[in-house]
Amino acid sequence: MLILRRRVIDMNNRFFEWIGLKKKLNDKNDIVPHVNEGDIWWISVGENIGREINGKSRKFSRPVIIFKKLAHGFYFVIPASTQIKNSSWYIYYQCQSIEAVACLHQARAVDHRRLLERMGELDSNDFGRIRDGFIKLYT
Repeated sequence: MLILRRRVIDMNNRFFEWIGLKKKLNDKNDIVPHVNEGDIWWISVGENIGREINGKSRKFSRPVIIFKKLAHGFYFVIPASTQIKNSSWYIYYQCQSIEAVACLHQARAVDHRRLLERMGELDSNDFGRIRDGFIKLYT
């Protein structure tokens, strides 16, 4: 019972930390960075619910692939993970000698204020496989 109570307290603390950071991100008045489809960025994804993918560290960050520019400063992204899994909703890729998977089932739209740092870009073959996997999963 004590362990469960401790987990709930830790989870609540993470949610409160995320709310504080989310307010700071919302208040940012940054210039929209130059972003291309196929770029890989660290973004603040936050502390989410249940099986939704969470960010790590104090910045609640995780790498994502810029899948589509939706509007100026607004992007549809696919989160990535270095925990390699085989399934129709994970697509393997390699960037700068880092092996990872695109988590197609966790795709979402994000504002530019969540963007933290550009990591690199996918080659056209990997981006094509991710695009094809996304279309196959959602059609």
